[in-house]
Amino acid sequence: MAASALKIPVILASTSPRRIYLMSQIHLPIEVLTPQSDEKPLKGEKPNPLVSRLSTEKAQSVKEVALQRFGNCLIIGADTIVVSPNQQKILGKPKDRDEAIKMLKMLAGKTHVVLTGYCALMATLKKPDRKIVRVVQSKVKLRPLTRTLIEKYVDSGEPMDKAGAYAAQGLGMALIERIEGSYANVVGLPIAQVLMDLEKTFKISLFSWTK
Repeated sequence: MAASALKIPVILASTSPRRIYLMSQIHLPIEVLTPQSDEKPLKGEKPNPLVSRLSTEKAQSVKEVALQRFGNCLIIGADTIVVSPNQQKILGKPKDRDEAIKMLKMLAGKTHVVLTGYCALMATLKKPDRKIVRVVQSKVKLRPLTRTLIEKYVDSGEPMDKAGAYAAQGLGMALIERIEGSYANVVGLPIAQVLMDLEKTFKISLFSWTK
């Protein structure tokens, strides 16, 4: 990808096509590195601590390689989960077709929460690291779905690598009745909130890279 116009490179610790797309929409040049993280919740781990931990682990996991390749850099890691309407279950990526159908039946016609945790890590060769870790919440209501519609959507293949077994873009847009909060957060990264944090904490002027 193109070199950043900022004073330091920006590294996205994610190979998610959705997050890469969101970054491209604001014309922020990034370098992509593949993070290493076991996304399974720890025993008794709640949703907010889970996405905070995973986003931090993902950012930290690429730090050594990023410093070797690019020197001082800003690393962004993120993790998105769906929480069941009764707030009792964390819905990650379905492991198979049956689980995807089960998730969509659980969500159909109801409101649930989508959480994205992100970690912005300022990694340097000589100074201590600085970081921001934040969790952003959006509420999503899916429209009522018939068994036939659910099966056709699952058979499209789109849900299989998505938390909660649906996408907020593509075919999945047809399933969503309403979103309260950040749409980008549901896609995978709350862009406006991230940029505000970068401006406040790291003094990175918004859209300075477009000049």
